[in-house]
Parts: sequence; structure tokens; C-alpha cells
Amino acid sequence: MIVIAIDGPAGSGKSTIARALAARLGRDYLDTGAMYRAVTFAALRQGVDPKNGPALGDLALRTRMTIGDQIVVDGLDATEAIRGPEVSGLVSVVAAHPGVRSEMRRRQRLWAEEHGGGVIEGRDIGTVVFPDAPLKVYLTARPDIRAHRRAAEVGEADEDTIARWAANLAERDHLDSTRIDSPLREASDATVIDTSDRTIEQVIDDIVGRLT
Repeated sequence: MIVIAIDGPAGSGKSTIARALAARLGRDYLDTGAMYRAVTFAALRQGVDPKNGPALGDLALRTRMTIGDQIVVDGLDATEAIRGPEVSGLVSVVAAHPGVRSEMRRRQRLWAEEHGGGVIEGRDIGTVVFPDAPLKVYLTARPDIRAHRRAAEVGEADEDTIARWAANLAERDHLDSTRIDSPLREASDATVIDTSDRTIEQVIDDIVGRLT
């Protein structure tokens, strides 16, 4: 089972690069962030307090989800909803709870076993979920670049929108890097790649060149 772990903050290019890398290598791809968004979506639907750790841990155990090109949560197509502002504003809070993280890690490891490994991206893949992965990559980018990318994704690249995204990303970075369970950080043996001024193909070529 060979896992290529891709970690990094929001807006660093994780999903785009990990998906393209998996296609280049002919491997399966898992977006673990979508799993935490799925739990957040379920919590909003069921009225579970995003700060109630025990209740969210129980919800994570019960939530049925299919993660792929289409995201299905408890039988509902949530592909677009999990990327919406409501879920995006709460996912870091929900993902900080140990009960939620424990269940998602279990599912991520099970997915890897069932798929014989693959390209897996998130925030703690190389540090906690798969610490023995043969290749760990930590993607990063300048804050202004990350904010521009997020604004472009919603088709609004005006200064006010970019400023709002910059503030949102700064808050998410703080929540993700200071949580007690599996904080966002570089693995000691990870390859750090700044994607700010590089094309997707350049980054993928760099990663592929590091495979042995």
C-alpha cells in the first residue's frame, strides 16, 4: 500500500494538485477535507451545535458519506453545499473535535486499505494519518495568492472579496494550526513546495521527480 500524502493550508493548491497528480500516476485520490465538510453539513442539517464535541463525535460515527467527484451525505447530494459559505465557516470548528478526527482517520485508513493506497490530501495526512507514507508533500503559498485563488473560485476577484477571503483564511489557519488534536504542520520529513509562482504542471513534475 503506497500513500502519497499531500498536506497544506487552504488555498495552497492541495486539491487541484493532488487530483491532477493522481490522474498522472493512475492512482486513486481522496480529499479528506471533504469528509470533514460532510460531517459539518450533517451537523447543520440536524441542528448539532458545532462546539458540542461529544455530540459531533457521535454524529461522525453515524454519518454515511461517499467521497468522490460527487459528495453524498446520508443519501443527499451535497457536492455543492459542502463548499458553500455556511459549511466553510464552520468546518475548522467541527474538525477540531477529537471524536470527529478519530472517526475520520479510521475511515481514511480504511479507504487506503481498500484502494491499495493512493494520493491523499488534507492537513494531517503525513503527520498523523499516514506518518510512514513514502512521500510527504507540504504545499504552501503566500497569503495574498491564496486569497486571490479563493476569490477567483467564486468568480468575485474584487478587492473587498479578496480582503474577506484573506481574513477567513487567516482565521482558518489559526484554528487549524492551534487545535489540540492533529494540528496543521509540516511533517519533519516532508518536501515543502511553495506554489505561489508555479504552474500546476511544474508542481506535479517536481513531485513526480521525487518518487523513487
